Parts: sequence; structure tokens; C-alpha cells
Amino acid sequence: MQPSETPSTDGHAPHAARQSAMALLARAQSGELDAMLAMLARLAPVPAAADLRPPEIGLVMLRGRTGGDGAPFNLGEATVARAAVRLEGGATGFAYRLGRDASAARAAAIVDALWQDGARRPAVEAALAPVRARLEAEAAQLRAETAATKVDFFTLVRGED
Repeated sequence: MQPSETPSTDGHAPHAARQSAMALLARAQSGELDAMLAMLARLAPVPAAADLRPPEIGLVMLRGRTGGDGAPFNLGEATVARAAVRLEGGATGFAYRLGRDASAARAAAIVDALWQDGARRPAVEAALAPVRARLEAEAAQLRAETAATKVDFFTLVRGED
């Protein structure tokens, strides 16, 4: 636990909150990540980040299950970019993103490291808000498009013959 973090009563809240932030960073567009870093730099200088592992691009195997819960099978491979950084203060950040954008993975790792600083967390959460809003709007649009194609089947009961 970082010195500036407040302890949680259940022990899982900080883990789940970071997991949620990392999920948003993984789905943020490259421009959104750049805007986040610019906004955070305006509020307070962003410490220099050193690569723990240089950003790299590789493949991960995607697995599926027959029927959703049956036997697992290899579905195929996906390209991912990953990065790990350490800020001057000692916080470490990690990021995995689909695609080949290594600079976006590094930016996401820096934002993850900044999120871990309790003093900066509210600003990072505020910077993540537009990404959250965009993803929620996209999900709502997809639900609306799906609902428009819904067909209700019904059976008319005929009398006893």
C-alpha cells in the first residue's frame, strides 16, 4: 500500500477501483490518453517515468468455451501492446492494450502509476470520466440498436377442437 493510500475496510475496494481504472485505460483511445496526461500535467508536474520494461508488442491467445461454460478451446490470437513504468516517486504502473500502439500503452501505464498516488487519484478519476462517459454512451447505443431488432414471438391459443 502506498503511504498516501487510505486503508479499506474490506480490503478489496482499492483493488477493484484500480482494476476499473485499468480497464478504462485499456479501452481509452490514444488521443484520450494524451489529453489525460496533458490535463494531469497542468494540475501538477508529472514525475519522470522510467521504463521497467520497454513497451513491447506481442500476441496473446484468446480462449473460448463451448456453450459459454463447456470445454475450453483456442479461438485465435490477438496483438497486444504492454508497458511497465516506474515514476520518480516509486509508484509503478502497468498497462496492456489491444493493438500495436506501444506509446498508448506507455501513456496508460503512466496514468496507472499516477492513479496509485492518493493525492493525485481524484484528478486521475476526473480525467478518466470522459472515457467512462464515452464507453457508456457506446454501450447504450449498442443496446438501443439491439433492442430495435428484437422480435417478440407469441402464440395465439386456439380453442379446443
